[in-house]
Amino acid sequence: MSTIRRGLFSVSYAGLWGQAELTLEDTIAKAAELGFEGILFMGKRPHLGPLETDEGRLAQLKARLRSWGMEAIGVAAYNDFLLPAAAEVPVDEMQLSYIEGCCRAAAFLEGPVVRVFTAYEHSPSAAANIAPNDGRRKVVELLRACGERAARYGVTLAVQNHHDLAVDTGELELLLCEVGLANVRAGYDAWSPYLRGEDICAAAERMGRHTALTIAANYRRFRRYRYEPQLVNYQRCEPDMVRATFTSQGEIDYPAFLRALRAGGYNGWVVYEMCSPLIEGSSQEVLDAAARDFLTCVGPTMSE
Repeated sequence: MSTIRRGLFSVSYAGLWGQAELTLEDTIAKAAELGFEGILFMGKRPHLGPLETDEGRLAQLKARLRSWGMEAIGVAAYNDFLLPAAAEVPVDEMQLSYIEGCCRAAAFLEGPVVRVFTAYEHSPSAAANIAPNDGRRKVVELLRACGERAARYGVTLAVQNHHDLAVDTGELELLLCEVGLANVRAGYDAWSPYLRGEDICAAAERMGRHTALTIAANYRRFRRYRYEPQLVNYQRCEPDMVRATFTSQGEIDYPAFLRALRAGGYNGWVVYEMCSPLIEGSSQEVLDAAARDFLTCVGPTMSE
């Protein structure tokens, strides 16, 4: 048997998507009361925005964590390395500075991981006609620059398989190889490869040794159709509509995914998030019930 360390992503109670909102201090208390061992901080307002989080504020949060017997897992940054901007705007430097601020906060809180993204594929006009290879090269260079800064704080970057660039498992593995830094690893989640049709267990075992963090959410897919009157029938439309739901009610087999990830060499946190509207509702009671459901589905121990 191996032990799973389960954390809560504070975005779950940040009041986004019409959901119930708690302060960061109350979210720490909520996570502890529910039975989580750690918390991943959302690295933006209204929770942990680096601009308004000085050492005094971080010291308060650190004391709050200790008072509840909680650990900081790290900080989740929000970036897009191909974000369109006018040529004279130093958008790359802005994002590097922001991510370094997240690393500084994570190190102070003794949470060794900062989650980062790659980039979205923007329209050619919006992206100033950046060629795909040039965009990829830029993302690699910026991830390497972020990794070098993170290393100064003893922090590991977890590149989540979320944004368009390198969302495919094989391409993400290649991207990490191209960056070539030991502290730039994967933030490997099940829901993305599942929705895109990959074999999540095979992919998880492959990526386990590269992974620094995994974030869990479960979903149900709903097929869409368009009526074709001349055929007196329906035309299948893609992609499916997807809605978040309780872990026990979703389509992703998390115990199997986590066993495969662990078999591949992963031994880090499993972090639960409610980062989109839940089918069941948006009240604090529903969010609490969903969090407890996750803890039931992903127990503290599991067989390898």
